Amino acid sequence: MEIKTVAVLGAGAVGSYIIWGLDKKVKLGVIGEGERAKRLQKGCLINDQMYYPEVWSPIEAHGVDLLIVSLKYCTLKDVLKSIQTIVDDHTIVMSLMNGVDSEEIIGEAIGKEHLMPSLIKIASRKENGYRFDPETTIGIVFGELQAPYQSKRVQAIESLFENTGIHFRASEYIQEEIWSKFRLNVCNNLPQAILGAGVGCYRDSEHMKFIQGGLRHELETIAHAKGIDLSKADSSSSRGSAVPASARYSTLQDLDAKRHSEIDMFSGALIKMGKELHIPTPYNEYTYHMIKALEEKNDGLFDYDQENQRNMCSK
Repeated sequence: MEIKTVAVLGAGAVGSYIIWGLDKKVKLGVIGEGERAKRLQKGCLINDQMYYPEVWSPIEAHGVDLLIVSLKYCTLKDVLKSIQTIVDDHTIVMSLMNGVDSEEIIGEAIGKEHLMPSLIKIASRKENGYRFDPETTIGIVFGELQAPYQSKRVQAIESLFENTGIHFRASEYIQEEIWSKFRLNVCNNLPQAILGAGVGCYRDSEHMKFIQGGLRHELETIAHAKGIDLSKADSSSSRGSAVPASARYSTLQDLDAKRHSEIDMFSGALIKMGKELHIPTPYNEYTYHMIKALEEKNDGLFDYDQENQRNMCSK
C-alpha cells in the first residue's frame, strides 16, 4: 500500500501543518468550492512562506488515497456529504479535529472501516497567515484500535510522513491518547478562555489550578466509566507543545477574534456523556454556559449602551 494522493479538508492551523509538510512530497490538494476555492487559489501563507496546493472540489478529490479532516467542529455536519463524495472504497480518513466524537460522526457517514484514529498536537497562531514552530510541535499520533497495530495502513502513513518535517508516531493506545489530548483541551483551554489570560495563569494562580482540577476530575471519572484507561497513554500525550506563559490556546483565540468556539465539543460533550452515565459535571456545566455567554457578549447581545442611545433618540 502506498499513499500517492492526499486531500486536506480545512486549511486552517492544522491544515497548514499538513500543507507545509507534504508540499511536493505527494499529489496534494485542499478542498474548496465557490468563494472558498477562490481564496485558496491565492495560496496559503505559512511561516512567512506562500504555498500553492491544488484546489479540488469534492468530486475532483474523489478516490484520493488519504483524506485529512482538519475543520472546526461546528462545521463538520455541514460537510459530511462532501466527505462522502471524496471517499471511495480504498480511501483512508484521518480526523485531526479536537474532541472525542468527530470520528464517530464521520464513521456513521462513510463507514468506520475508512477511519485511522488520530490526533494532532500543535501550538499555532494566526498572525499574517499561520505560524508554528516545527521543532517544538509534537505532531500527529495515529494507530489502529486493535491488532495488527503495525498494519499496512499504518506503515503507509509512516512512509508518507517520513522525511517531511512532520513529527509523527504510531500508537497501540490511540483511543486513550485521544482522550488524553481531550483532557488537555478541557483543562487547559477552557479556564484560560474565561479568565482571558495566558497559560501562565495555571502556574501562578491557586484558584485557576482549583478550577482546572475540578474539570479534570469530571473528565477522568467519565473516562473511567467508559472503560478508558488514561494511564495507558504515552507520557507525551499528557502535555502539549511547548509554549510561553503568554500563550493563548484555541478557545481564547476564538473569543479574542469574536468567533464562536468549540465549547460544544469540549464541555458540551462531557455534559452529555455525564447525563448518560449519571455522573455530575458541575464544573463543565458552569464552564459551558460561561463561554456561551462570552460568545453572546461578542455577538453584541449585551451592548446596552447602544440600546440606551436608541431609546434616548426615540424620545
